[in-house]
Amino acid sequence: MVSKTVAPCIFSSQDSLALAVACRDIDVRNVKALIIGPHETPYEFGFFEFDFKFNKDYPRKSPTVTCTTTNSGRTRFNPNIYANGKVCLTWRGEPGEEWSAAQGLESILLSIQSLMSTNPYENEPGFEDANESSDKKNQKDYVQKIRHETLRISVIQRLEEYLGMDAGGSINPMVPSDYDLDMDTLDEDSTPFLPFKDLCKRRFLWYYESYLAAVQKGKEETKDGQSFTRMPFEGASNSMEGKFNYPELERRLRNIKNALDAETDRWAAEGMEAKAKETTVAVNLYRQFEQVVESFKRADLPHNIELVDSNPFIWAVTYFGKPMTNLDGGLFRFRLHFSPRFPEEQPRVRFETRLFHHRISPDGTPCYVSAISKREDVKSHIEAVIDALEEENPPYDPRTLVNPEAFKLYWGGVDERRNYNRRLRRSVQQSME
Repeated sequence: MVSKTVAPCIFSSQDSLALAVACRDIDVRNVKALIIGPHETPYEFGFFEFDFKFNKDYPRKSPTVTCTTTNSGRTRFNPNIYANGKVCLTWRGEPGEEWSAAQGLESILLSIQSLMSTNPYENEPGFEDANESSDKKNQKDYVQKIRHETLRISVIQRLEEYLGMDAGGSINPMVPSDYDLDMDTLDEDSTPFLPFKDLCKRRFLWYYESYLAAVQKGKEETKDGQSFTRMPFEGASNSMEGKFNYPELERRLRNIKNALDAETDRWAAEGMEAKAKETTVAVNLYRQFEQVVESFKRADLPHNIELVDSNPFIWAVTYFGKPMTNLDGGLFRFRLHFSPRFPEEQPRVRFETRLFHHRISPDGTPCYVSAISKREDVKSHIEAVIDALEEENPPYDPRTLVNPEAFKLYWGGVDERRNYNRRLRRSVQQSME
């Protein structure tokens, strides 16, 4: 049975910052996967989705892999990722390495992710060592148009669809949620399967500044209205066609950011309605609030937690900086906003106190990861936020790049780190003013 073989390969979006997979319980042979584009490539922080179909002969035979981020079959994102969704890997019949039953889902995703390189032009067979002046120009042109379409298609179009927005920024009326809906009685076949919707929204908030930086870079390198250059290996129905329009992309990115902020604000009113109805989520959040407050008291932690306007869907946390660290003496306040659909929609956290930190975006969104096994445990979210702040020797990880300026200083040379520490300490001092 394929279910016994595939199921252990499913790993959580919370455990990996760049890979996510999901499948319906009723159909584990069909798996959806998301790859977040690698840093310092034209695919940076884009959302690329793939469908995996595991036949009854798996793992003796390889699964079928199809890319679904193709602009409805009109855009080829890579020499090895076609507009029709085909993904060219060596074990799919092409010359080279053969499929091995030892390969799992994660190894396949990592192979695909490796195609999203800094110079994808050389992925095309026969172009690996292309070094003519025309090739160098093509390499630059190819990177430029991939960067543009990564923003437009994989990020902007996806988020607009999730938010019910059109390209002009107008939002279609949303169907009111039924907070008392029994999730166990839902018919999976009749409901849309969008497993990465909440993840992409939260990652957009992480990477928003990086998207704007990519837009600025694109403005400097291309002309508005300039047509994309067709590559030698691109065909009429298997290419990436279009024109550069970064001002339009910037406008749409800002509209998405505003819509996400407005959506978060709406959760407060929806939460009060859920509280009045005594929904399961409302009761659960209030119970957890009482437990967390008691837990902090028992542990003699100085941090304070309270509900905003007695609303169990908005928690305010006052965090006292850890002694003997750069945070010592600081007093920071952040809020956790909960959706009436928690935990399907994870909390959105924002610092109200300005803090210059490489794990906090300029708008106050912290970059933290809570274990998937504890996604319903609010205390684990609070602890994860604090851990991200206090981590003294974090490993270099560009997937946590939520504050480009602070990140660059933190991971720069000695002088840059010294400058980072000064600015962090200044913001800590200002937190008490």
